[in-house]
Amino acid sequence: MPRIVFDQVSKSYGAVEVLPPFDLSLDDGEFTVLVGPSGCGKSTTLRMLAGLETVTSGEIYFDDAPISKLDPKERDLAMVFQDYALYPHMNIAKNMSFALRLARVPKAEIETKVQRVAEMLNIAHLLDRKPAELSGGQRQRVAMGRALVRDAGTFLFDEPLSNLDAKLRGKMRAELAEMRDTIDKNMVYVTHDQVEAMTLGDRIVVMSDGLIQQQGSPEELFKSPVNTFVAGFIGAPTMNFVDGELVEEKGTLWARGDGFALPLPEEAGARLATAQDRHVTIGLRPSSFTTDLTRGAPIELKVVVSEYLGAQSVLVTRCGGAEILVETQSAAPVRAGTEQAFGVLTDEIMIFDKTSGLRL
Repeated sequence: MPRIVFDQVSKSYGAVEVLPPFDLSLDDGEFTVLVGPSGCGKSTTLRMLAGLETVTSGEIYFDDAPISKLDPKERDLAMVFQDYALYPHMNIAKNMSFALRLARVPKAEIETKVQRVAEMLNIAHLLDRKPAELSGGQRQRVAMGRALVRDAGTFLFDEPLSNLDAKLRGKMRAELAEMRDTIDKNMVYVTHDQVEAMTLGDRIVVMSDGLIQQQGSPEELFKSPVNTFVAGFIGAPTMNFVDGELVEEKGTLWARGDGFALPLPEEAGARLATAQDRHVTIGLRPSSFTTDLTRGAPIELKVVVSEYLGAQSVLVTRCGGAEILVETQSAAPVRAGTEQAFGVLTDEIMIFDKTSGLRL
């Protein structure tokens, strides 16, 4: 398994620069997820790694060896595409073994590898069928199996679950997570779905407008986002952002806005005491609200919409002129149109610069 390094790699199409020069290092045996909205450059990055797109400038290294000029077949990679890309006239066994047969691997070895991978993916009973006879989830397993039988050093996934319905996507996500723990390989996974990123990735690389905004573990990105883009993109339901002002009273720093006043913890107050612009953006995750008023700073919210999900409810509320999402544990539905008191866990409040979006 190589250590993969992007060294000042950029990509342009004519005069249009879609990826400014960037650096990125992916460690051996790591499951790395490139995540971001459509057009952020994540798939282009993956395709440059695969050799399906040329590098405009810079170099990609496997360990210390440059690979940007190598053909895709010379890179020891296997790729799973969004649209499965199965041969309709071949049965599943032949689809999975296609690359091995091209490489003239002995027949007995091919059969052993295909059977082993098919059993791992629970598709051994489908080997004699054609792709048209399979469901979407089964076809995606075949596409993964075709990559896995190659036993490459690095596996690439380009939004492999985006064509599946929500229930099947969740099932396949769980199977991918299990596969990740049993296969000691580099895996680079592209998605626009932050839930996939959070549940699968050892390392998440958040991209926007061709730039890497932040990278780190799921916990690091959730708890310590560097800016409002990362804070709003990572986490579901999404983070609330409201305008506010930092005000110091009697040694305590408060975050105040339309309809609320929240005391900041001592550590946060000391860090923010020297902030030049007192007008800020306040970030509150929906999970930072509690119905236990002894645990947080009080806030009154009007419930506009109540989405009852059984053990929990997601509420659309209003505070002053701002709309705020609240995630709460509830044995019974919360009625819309009511005024509700909540506690805000003040140690989870995040403060961002209003102009740059950077976390203060």
